[in-house]
Amino acid sequence: MTTNAVHEVTTPQVHPATPRESVQITLPDGRVFEGPRGTPLEAFMRAAYPQPKIPIVAALVDGRLRELTYVPVRDAHVQPVDLTSADGMRIYRRSLLLLLLAAFEDLFPQAQLVVEHSLTFGGYYCEVTGHPPLSRADLQRLEERMHALVEADLPIVEKEVPVDEAVTLFAQRGADDKVRLFRFRQKDYVTLYWLDDTVDYLHGYMVPSTGYLRIFGLAPYPPGFVLRFPRRFQPLTLQPVTHLRRLVSVFRQHSRWMELMQVTDVGALNEAIAAGRLQELILIAEALHEQDIATIAREIARRKDVRVVLVAGPSSSGKTTFSKRLAIQLLALGLRPFALSMDDYFVNREETPRDEHGNYDFDSPDALDIDLLNQHLQALLQGQEVQLPRFNFITGRREPGPTVRLYPDQIIIMEGIHGLNPFIAQSLPRERTYRVYVSALTVLNLDRHNRISTTDTRLIRRIVRDARERGRNAEGTIAMWENVRRAEKRYIFPYQEHADSMFNSALIYEMAVLRPLAEPLLLQVEPESPAYVEARRLISFLRWFLPCEDARQVPNNSILREFIGGSILEEFNVGLEMARGNVPDRIDP
Repeated sequence: MTTNAVHEVTTPQVHPATPRESVQITLPDGRVFEGPRGTPLEAFMRAAYPQPKIPIVAALVDGRLRELTYVPVRDAHVQPVDLTSADGMRIYRRSLLLLLLAAFEDLFPQAQLVVEHSLTFGGYYCEVTGHPPLSRADLQRLEERMHALVEADLPIVEKEVPVDEAVTLFAQRGADDKVRLFRFRQKDYVTLYWLDDTVDYLHGYMVPSTGYLRIFGLAPYPPGFVLRFPRRFQPLTLQPVTHLRRLVSVFRQHSRWMELMQVTDVGALNEAIAAGRLQELILIAEALHEQDIATIAREIARRKDVRVVLVAGPSSSGKTTFSKRLAIQLLALGLRPFALSMDDYFVNREETPRDEHGNYDFDSPDALDIDLLNQHLQALLQGQEVQLPRFNFITGRREPGPTVRLYPDQIIIMEGIHGLNPFIAQSLPRERTYRVYVSALTVLNLDRHNRISTTDTRLIRRIVRDARERGRNAEGTIAMWENVRRAEKRYIFPYQEHADSMFNSALIYEMAVLRPLAEPLLLQVEPESPAYVEARRLISFLRWFLPCEDARQVPNNSILREFIGGSILEEFNVGLEMARGNVPDRIDP
């Protein structure tokens, strides 16, 4: 028997309504705040967080990063962004730079300020042109002027300007770097920011007013100075100024290289590409790399007691390719390199330490069997036969590897993130080891005020390589990047000045090659993804570069080939055949 039931809908609670004259935001803790239409995010944040411990400088509105001047047009879920987040700290640093520029223009109107690069303790290294280097008294006056602008709580005003109008504006101000950059702008407008009488393009969002910028300092750093800012892990304090002699020396060397190639910023790079000079730039950049590697090899050869070369650096710095090219240079000098993999000394998976979240911490030094590693180094250098381990990354266990005994004159090359850690090769006399720090220390900037982050360079390299080698999408690489960065800060950067040599693996042309490979991967990140904001930021950055559509121009032994594929060095593993099995105690001439 069937019954034909009639479904009746009763709607006593539903009725016609007029549009609401207010907007509601819902915060992560479930609180809801309501304000009239036209209310900016800043007002909502001040109502919800009247005395935040850490300054709130932006917000995520339904997953999209927004400035505090943004006006919500409909109800939304809002998450505050403070200085403990990567986006928040970027906004703070960028706004602080505009504050510095405004104060600098007030005091030194005939001079130019150039932001060269960042420093690991939390600072931008700056130099002055058209004026003698700033004295301590000059820096004190400049810092006092900055504080005065902060106390005045002046608005930072955003305005979209047609590109042609922006070109004219900066041409009148003698900012040729901005003019070059904007000539290749894909959009027909550019977003400029005004602070009092100062106007500039600074790539990304800003705080609403100078009153947000209370944590900063200036310090001499001859021949320039440092604009100091806090770090995310201690957002309310400034770290002590550390003089990073080797790091700064590498940056200066590469600045000279850029002048040699007549490419001092991205606008100049784009002009060179448009003029058909890309192949020339590639060949010069690669020749300079080879020259640098050869210099390091000669230094190792000169130190006749060196038997172990340790190569360290952060993720996607090109350590593997560098180590192989160094081995080739040592061979050319008549030396016998032997590659020893630090990764083969991982402890078994169940013995791996865990981080504060209970996850395996594969980047911790305790994830390596350092005692066994040091024992093997000692035994190999004493001419003993050693059975090396081989780590199986599928099973997570260490297995027996090849048995080797080195010739008396062989040099071990070992690459890994802990290569500069003093616990590695700690039992060897210092003169027996040589340590190299490798990183992509980007010197090429968008213009004199917009620096390119070395971290962004490495992340884009990693996105391209992960997609090609591991089938990992950009979302997955971005999701894990925060943990990668945390490990670098703990285990790599503190030891970088311990290196005997530094090698800068950045290439002046690489973003032109990486853009066509990375951009499609980043465009696949969905708006609902937590990685979406970061993906859009990277896309916006990459679009400043004219693309190189033919990667065949990149030499097959380039550092860049480690990421884009096609490296002739991929299967090159020098030394194992020379050292396998029983060998004589000495080599007759």
